[in-house]
Amino acid sequence: MKLASLRHGRDGMLVVVSRDLAHHVAVPHIAPTVQSAMDDWAHVAPRLMRVYDLLNEGDADGAKPFSPQDCASPLPRAFQWADGSAYVTHVELVRKARGAEMPASFWTDPLMYQGGSDSFIGPCDAIVAADEAWGIDFEGEIAAITDDVPMGVSAHAAETHIKLLMLVNDVSLRNLIPAELAKSFGFFQSKPATAFSPVAVTPDELSEAWSDGKVHLPLVVHLNGERFGAPNAGEDMTFSFPQLIAHAAKTRFLGAGTIVGSGTVSNKDHSRGSCCIAERRTLEQLEHGEPKTPFMKFGDRVRIEMQGSDGHSIFGTIDQVVKRYEG
Repeated sequence: MKLASLRHGRDGMLVVVSRDLAHHVAVPHIAPTVQSAMDDWAHVAPRLMRVYDLLNEGDADGAKPFSPQDCASPLPRAFQWADGSAYVTHVELVRKARGAEMPASFWTDPLMYQGGSDSFIGPCDAIVAADEAWGIDFEGEIAAITDDVPMGVSAHAAETHIKLLMLVNDVSLRNLIPAELAKSFGFFQSKPATAFSPVAVTPDELSEAWSDGKVHLPLVVHLNGERFGAPNAGEDMTFSFPQLIAHAAKTRFLGAGTIVGSGTVSNKDHSRGSCCIAERRTLEQLEHGEPKTPFMKFGDRVRIEMQGSDGHSIFGTIDQVVKRYEG
């Protein structure tokens, strides 16, 4: 099934969305928000599924046209947002461009940082920044939402805790990153608010494309109307979502509604393009001796989406314009 949050207060209003993303129906009698649904998923999910079936059959009472512009992120705020870096070839490439060796442990022990989760931005909200010189970049990713995950869960068991999947734009301010990482204390200012796709979907919506804890479909990114990249999210993913979740839960419990990200989707086959500007700039640096593609400017637009084998959008589209923060 497919779920979304219409703008309503801080935590949105849960709606069930039809498979073709054409209609939605509010379900306050079942759960008022996505977070409340996650808190009682085993009880709530079957009831939401019945509504979803009726909606797809055209028999749901109160169905209305669905518009991504009316949506907050599926979880407008979350108790936890942990973003991994599962595409290690991407990490290796970026480090190579700046002359840094990559520790062998990166291939066996996932990278992960804890991002700000108090206020995500909606799929059609502006990316707001005060200065273009900060190096504004998009990062196309996949994310999983879990129910309650026990500490020390195995990767095998972790897959059962994945309840929803969605797309991500993990906005990065590239020119602020080096100084922050030099302090050896992680990201903060260089990772502003993250955006997620209009809808979150249960893994079964992906059919055979959901396999081995990975999404085996291209993630398509357009910048200012031009195709920027479409790497396959299932290829070259060193760590699956169950492995990332097990890593996050090694020393702590993960509460229902925890979001775990894949990191920037990337393939070894660079002819498929990239899901972030930094990777393209790295390839240009290695090929031409200098990067040529600029980071995003005010007025630039990025679109991130994924189609199923039938060519139809699965998650809806992240569609964002960069705007100057005026204060």
